[in-house]
Amino acid sequence: MPAYADMTTEELAAKRDELMREYEAIKAKGLALNMARGKPSSAQLDLSMPMLASVTTYEDCLAEDGTDCRNYGVLDGIPEAKRLMASMLDDDADHVIVFGSSSLNIMYDTMARCWSFGTLGHTPWSKLDEVKWLCPCPGYDRHFGVTEAFGITMIPVTMTADGPDMDEVERLVANDASVKGIWCVPKYSNPGGVTYSDEVVRRLAAMPCAAEDFRIFWDNAYGIHHLYDAPEQQDQLLDIRAACDEAGNPDRCLKFASTSKVTFPGAGISAMAASAANIADAKARMNPQVIGHDKLNQLRHVRFLRDAKGLAAHMSKHAAILRPKFELVDAKLTEALAEVGGCSWSKPRGGYFVSFDAPAGCAKRIVALAKDAGVTMTGAGATWPYKNDPADSNIRIAPSLPPVEELEAALDVFTCCVKLAYTEKLLRE
Repeated sequence: MPAYADMTTEELAAKRDELMREYEAIKAKGLALNMARGKPSSAQLDLSMPMLASVTTYEDCLAEDGTDCRNYGVLDGIPEAKRLMASMLDDDADHVIVFGSSSLNIMYDTMARCWSFGTLGHTPWSKLDEVKWLCPCPGYDRHFGVTEAFGITMIPVTMTADGPDMDEVERLVANDASVKGIWCVPKYSNPGGVTYSDEVVRRLAAMPCAAEDFRIFWDNAYGIHHLYDAPEQQDQLLDIRAACDEAGNPDRCLKFASTSKVTFPGAGISAMAASAANIADAKARMNPQVIGHDKLNQLRHVRFLRDAKGLAAHMSKHAAILRPKFELVDAKLTEALAEVGGCSWSKPRGGYFVSFDAPAGCAKRIVALAKDAGVTMTGAGATWPYKNDPADSNIRIAPSLPPVEELEAALDVFTCCVKLAYTEKLLRE
């Protein structure tokens, strides 16, 4: 079969009519399927149920230093929880603060501190005429929601197979002091599954910035979320804080992570790692805000996950559930779309998403068609600031939540919608 772009008008019209009949038959099934958000499945959540029974007696409530975790106190987290989260963040426990359940919450609060108070003695960003932020695209919609909430001007930056286009990043930060930071999901990125190369990490750490208070918000949300157990099938990431130290910019980066997709979303623990100066600054600003976070939950996580080896063993169980779903996505897309032309998609070795690039001008139509056929997708444009994908091409596929049988059905709907939208586009042209 020729690629759609090589078909005659008559062939395209016949193909569109065939696809429309297939689409109407799908609609008649009354499906209600969801590939919209990267939520763990019930089977994944079940893996952590034993954690809930790990703290039940008075003795269970005592931290290793004797702290009664039922009571007030310990602003930055109990020592054993700081060590556990340090292992996730590739850092030292002395440079870690343990927070509540959400790393997104930490990032918002960190942005708010920079906005209201400035960072390390610099002018509060709210007092500046304009604040700009670099947003590698396609990227994480909730990141963009944070910067948009503060009225920060978001500048899209092209993502490559090695991370953000560093020539573009370096040009933007070199002479414009209003560019104050960059969002980074450096390992198995959302949605592309990209892991930053060593060169990209070092250039981010060392690049000259017009803004002395330029900050890298390093959201390592998927740092331990491999799909395969063999080390040679796992991506490796250079540590940004070590790179910043070596480059003489120790305060440039702020690292974030949580156990939201390790144990329970909404009932995990989260953490930030940073330089000693940044940690001290954050604790000083936190002091009027909070006395301490949920130490009992910190204990539960330490007792259940234990350490880096325990984390790896637990994540291997997650991988066993997720891997067949990601392999199914690639197989179904290849089977249905390889000969169609104009489509591409990521094949990540970890994380929670597949990034799908439809023919330009088709993404919104595909998502709308899928919704009408009973499949909910992430909104077209969500992976760009202001929900404005200039090519109207990128769609984030989230295969984690549905069971395999439902995922297969959802992918059949999705690929039909892709082909139908593409034939419609070509016929308009």
